[in-house]
Amino acid sequence: MAWAACALAFSQNNDWVISTSNFDAQDYFGVTVANGTVGLVSSPEPFKVKEVVLNGAFDTYGRGRVSNIMKVFNTANIQFSNTGFTEEDKNAYNELFSGKNLISHEQSINMRYGEFTSKVIYKGLEVTYTLRSLRHLPFTNMVDVTIKAKQNIKLAPTSIISAPEILRDVNNYFATVDVPGREQIPLMTSTAMSPTGRLKVAASSSWLMEDEHPHLIHEEKNYGDHSLKLYKNLKRGETLSFTIFGTVCTSEQFADPQNEAERLTLYAFLEGRQRNIDRHRAAWDKLWNSGDIEITGRPDLTKDIRFALYHMYSFARAGTAYSMSPMGLSGLGYNGHVFWDTELWMYPPILMLQPDIAKSLLEYRFERLEAAKQNAFSHGYRGAMFPWESDQDGQEATPIWALTGPFEHHITGDIGWACWKYYQVTKDKEWLATRGYPMMKEIANFWVSRVEENPDGSLSILNVVGADEYAEGVDDNAFTNGVAKVALDYAARAAEELGFAPDPAWRTTANRVRLLTFPDGVTREHATYEGETIKQADVNLLSYPLELIRDPEAIKKDIDYYTPRYDVGGPAMGFAILSILYNWTGNGTKALQLFKQGYQPNRVPPFGVISEMAGGSNPYFATGAGGMLQNVIAGYGGLEITDKGVERTVETKLPKGWGKLIIKGIGKDNETIQISE
Repeated sequence: MAWAACALAFSQNNDWVISTSNFDAQDYFGVTVANGTVGLVSSPEPFKVKEVVLNGAFDTYGRGRVSNIMKVFNTANIQFSNTGFTEEDKNAYNELFSGKNLISHEQSINMRYGEFTSKVIYKGLEVTYTLRSLRHLPFTNMVDVTIKAKQNIKLAPTSIISAPEILRDVNNYFATVDVPGREQIPLMTSTAMSPTGRLKVAASSSWLMEDEHPHLIHEEKNYGDHSLKLYKNLKRGETLSFTIFGTVCTSEQFADPQNEAERLTLYAFLEGRQRNIDRHRAAWDKLWNSGDIEITGRPDLTKDIRFALYHMYSFARAGTAYSMSPMGLSGLGYNGHVFWDTELWMYPPILMLQPDIAKSLLEYRFERLEAAKQNAFSHGYRGAMFPWESDQDGQEATPIWALTGPFEHHITGDIGWACWKYYQVTKDKEWLATRGYPMMKEIANFWVSRVEENPDGSLSILNVVGADEYAEGVDDNAFTNGVAKVALDYAARAAEELGFAPDPAWRTTANRVRLLTFPDGVTREHATYEGETIKQADVNLLSYPLELIRDPEAIKKDIDYYTPRYDVGGPAMGFAILSILYNWTGNGTKALQLFKQGYQPNRVPPFGVISEMAGGSNPYFATGAGGMLQNVIAGYGGLEITDKGVERTVETKLPKGWGKLIIKGIGKDNETIQISE
């Protein structure tokens, strides 16, 4: 049986597909296929996945002697075996797959539908492999394989479940499940324990051929993996197609992950190939139909923007309490922990375009409010002090050698800011009463307890690491003080919105916290700042997104002073803030230069996934993608979140050559705006 729709046409050249061929396997940075729960990272090797990452599952191992997001079983690898062949067949097989007979290896990612396709053409064989992390089934992935013979051949395609080295006590199982009126369903299952034994990890997979009931051979040759193999003779011109469904989960998600993995795999199998594809694509259609950005006349930029959106949508999902790490589900970068990167950088474009997904990110924080209150207590403060690096428990998970853990306190204000922004967009008063305000109240109480009084009656926040993380142990950091003022004011507004009398100390404290300036009026980054190189945006965040400095001349003073002081090797997202503010103050040439600088030098081969720094090697940097998207939406679209929802507050101009900027799916009413050059 052949599937006409299985293989993606690599000649397709549109705003939704990124293709690569003849790439260098030694200079290869994979693209991620994910559904907000399971992330699978592509490999330069044909028909393989580099690693599988599961959101919400952590254990202590690896970097920093702290928790790390879990690598889990890989159910998506396919290999071609020659074991059991006669000597003659083995020689023919080796000749078939030899390097001299390889014509091409092409890979592509279809962003519209979250589908990664690898197509390998040999002189005697074509193999197409399509991978989906199913959007409608959060723990299940699906692999389609089509093999077309160009000569008479004997093959043994093999589906594998393999365990990463971190898992221990691996057990492998195989069974066939009788379904009345149906064939027996083959089911491979593996279980293991996480490195410390905190979690039980399970995976299950099955092999579907809808037009026949294949005779499959189960093999277990190595500790940590096992496989299902099919022997098949193909005549020239014949095609073999099959589907592998795989499910991964842990005891973090289910009390009995082994049985649940098997149930979910059987469910996908019995739903059938086409129904799963239809439901998966319908889920992606729903996302793009309610949140998309296009620049007419510039398909290259449209593709860049959609690639950033694709990763935002891939790394999070509605209806969960999962958040996003700086690297999303693209690997183990930053241990999979949750930082300010979520609330300040990735969350705003998600909130404007997909409020239901934004709600999940805040639910993650709410479920860890008690841990934040304990953290404040442990540091001698009131209220809630959220950790700089947060894991599944909401504990401080920063390695002890990094001062950001005990001292980068602005994260707590960032979360308060994000809560009010969600309410401004959705006007969901029940959420505000049951989720938002309980967090905002404790955040405000933290800042009241955190400030110290100066002789002139003003208030200071002492001994912090700034948003500019080169500034350690400083007093009155501009962004820290600014976001504290905003969080205190927003807590008071939330109380009034719910009919409560706010604690008078909240607004009194907000009004007295000082923001320092140089004699010429430029905002001073901290009390001892004298013009040193800075890592990333700090002072300039007071203008956007905090809205504390709005006078155009004051904004211009600050950006003109700090732009040359940004580390050119610093993280991508800082340049986006500068671009936004230059655009707002009428310098479109500088804005466009910084827009490009904010992501283009960070792209790495072969797909152009972005790293944290220019020339870096740690993609995918979702924080940078969030900054770039804010630049498009706020910098060029002029959109901000206000009490009216998402509205255009700034009359902006598009660069020459940009036709129309079309932003679709804005706010809770899914509005569309068009801005012309």
